[in-house]
Amino acid sequence: MNCITLLTDFGTVDEYVGVMKGVILTIHPAAAIVDICHDIPPGDIPSAARMLTAAYGYFPRKTVHVCVVDPGVGTNRAVLAARADDHFFVAPDNGILFPLLSRASVDNVVRVHNADFFLPEISRTFHGRDVLAPVAAHLLRGVSIADLGPPMPVDEMVSLALPRPQAAPDGGFVGTVTGADRFGNLLTNIESRHIDPMTGRGEAIEILVGGVVIPGLSGNYGRLDGKTCLALIGSRGILEIAVSGGSAKERLKAKTGDPVTVRRKKIPEEMKQDS
Repeated sequence: MNCITLLTDFGTVDEYVGVMKGVILTIHPAAAIVDICHDIPPGDIPSAARMLTAAYGYFPRKTVHVCVVDPGVGTNRAVLAARADDHFFVAPDNGILFPLLSRASVDNVVRVHNADFFLPEISRTFHGRDVLAPVAAHLLRGVSIADLGPPMPVDEMVSLALPRPQAAPDGGFVGTVTGADRFGNLLTNIESRHIDPMTGRGEAIEILVGGVVIPGLSGNYGRLDGKTCLALIGSRGILEIAVSGGSAKERLKAKTGDPVTVRRKKIPEEMKQDS
C-alpha cells in the first residue's frame, strides 16, 4: 500500500500542506496521501502526539506517517525516522513520537542525516517541505530506514511526559482536559481502563468538571436536552464531556489542563433492592 499520512499545525489557509504533497508526488507519483489533521493548535506538541497515537493503527501496514508540529525548526533539533508496529514515522525530535514509541513494538529509530534524501536546498523554516516530506516519499519507495542516518535509542529521544490521572484519597482519581474537538466535546486523559474497575456491582460513578457534577456515563451524545452536560467513553477509548446539540467547551468555559474528577457514588440500599 503506497500510503503517506500528514499531521501538522499548518492549517489550510496557506500553501504549506499543498507544497508538501507536491514534493511527495514528485518523488513518488503513486503515493496516496491522507490528511489526518492540519488544525493542531500551533506548536501544540502534546495534542499532536495524542492524535498520532490515536490514528496510526487504523492505516495499512507500512504506511508512512509524517508529523510536522515543529516550533524548533531551524535549530539543532534532530529529525527522526522510525519503524514501529510495522508502520513508519517521520517527525522532529521534540517529543511528538515519544509517547507512541514508548508503547509500540519498535524495530528501528534513526536520526535523519543523509542529505541525499532531502531537497537540494534546505530552508531554515520549512523542513516539512525540504526534509520530512522527501524522506517520507523515499521511505515509501523502498529506501531502507538504515540508509537515512545513525541509530537513535528511544531513551535518547526528547521525551514527552503526557499528564496521567492521579489517584484521589476517596478511591477515585483526577485527570485533566486535554483539548476539545470541533463539536466542542472536551477530551480528557482518562481512559476507559481507569473507569472500568470503578463500575462494579453496587457502585456508580459521577464526574466533576467546571463546577458541574455529571451523574454517570451516557451511551451516546444524543440522549439529553441540548443543554445538560453528559460524559461518555468516545471512539478513542477516553472519557469525553459533551453537550448534545451544543458545546461543552463553551458551556463549561473549559480549557486545556482543567481538572476532571471521577469518583464513586454509592447506590442507596433501597435502590439496589428495587433494581
